[in-house]
Amino acid sequence: MGPKVSLDREAFQRLFGPLRPGLKLYCYRMLGSLHEAEDAVQDAYLRAWRGRFGFSGAGSLKGWLYRIATNACLDHIKRQGKARRVLIEDGSPPSEGLPEGAPTMEMSWVEPLPESELEMIPDTAPGPHARIEAMEGVRLAFVAAIQDLPPRQRAVLLLCDVLGWSAQEVGALIGGSTAAVNSALQRARATMASRDSRPASTSAGSELAGKEADLLAQYVRAWQDRDLDGFVGLLKDDARYAMPPWREWYSGRDAIGRFFGAVWPRYGAFRLLETRANRQPAFALYTRSSDEEPWRIHSLQVLEIDQGAIASIVMFMGELGRAHVSGFGFQTELPA
Repeated sequence: MGPKVSLDREAFQRLFGPLRPGLKLYCYRMLGSLHEAEDAVQDAYLRAWRGRFGFSGAGSLKGWLYRIATNACLDHIKRQGKARRVLIEDGSPPSEGLPEGAPTMEMSWVEPLPESELEMIPDTAPGPHARIEAMEGVRLAFVAAIQDLPPRQRAVLLLCDVLGWSAQEVGALIGGSTAAVNSALQRARATMASRDSRPASTSAGSELAGKEADLLAQYVRAWQDRDLDGFVGLLKDDARYAMPPWREWYSGRDAIGRFFGAVWPRYGAFRLLETRANRQPAFALYTRSSDEEPWRIHSLQVLEIDQGAIASIVMFMGELGRAHVSGFGFQTELPA
């Protein structure tokens, strides 16, 4: 073991500051919440500062910090007990009719990630052992699916298959033999294989990007023109629609079409402002009843595109939507 490293505040910030955005993305994947990830990173940096004299200079500085952050996340999950974040409630069948009663505010929902958080990461290239593409590893459905994993399996899957660290490196980081890490990794992969396996939305290449832009333009026009047939025609046959904090969700073009056919007449005009979340197309949806009224935020929508059609729509509604829009740079109200 080498000599202890002396780090003053300036040296500490110089060494650890550049790692912060990537570390927050890792904690977001672990916890399914951006604000909880920020708390975990703050906790990790405080622990790292207090324990800075325990770093000998041997091994990876990044690995040392990720070990501290992993423990901070595991402690956070332990304090939550059995509560975890979801997009669709476990065992909940797709709905047919309109929602009844009030939305479920006591549940914890997976939160969307603004694209600005990803732009701050200087290097998103995974290590040599990664099995999950960078885009797939941040999509909303993936972040929701890994919340089903036991916490240590969650960490192992992220560190090995998303960040691309070896089982030996992960064992040294979180504790345990290489064989134990590989065993946990196989169990985690098996669980993930039984979950939603749709490919991530992509706009790689100019031709695909152009087709996605055309699809999104049609989507906006369908909302603004209240063109239900046009809207439904953009969906895949097996598309899904979820609307946290409501428990209800809908599966299939016909069911989604019936839902919006019943709901749209309750509103006046629609206005959509484009953004991106979790490397997916997203929109802030505003509504108003008359031309004299201001536009008020209705929801934050996150879309997934597959094979030239919309595979899923997640709409964060009501107070939940209003809580997220500021992180995407939007106001809750726009002038008339």
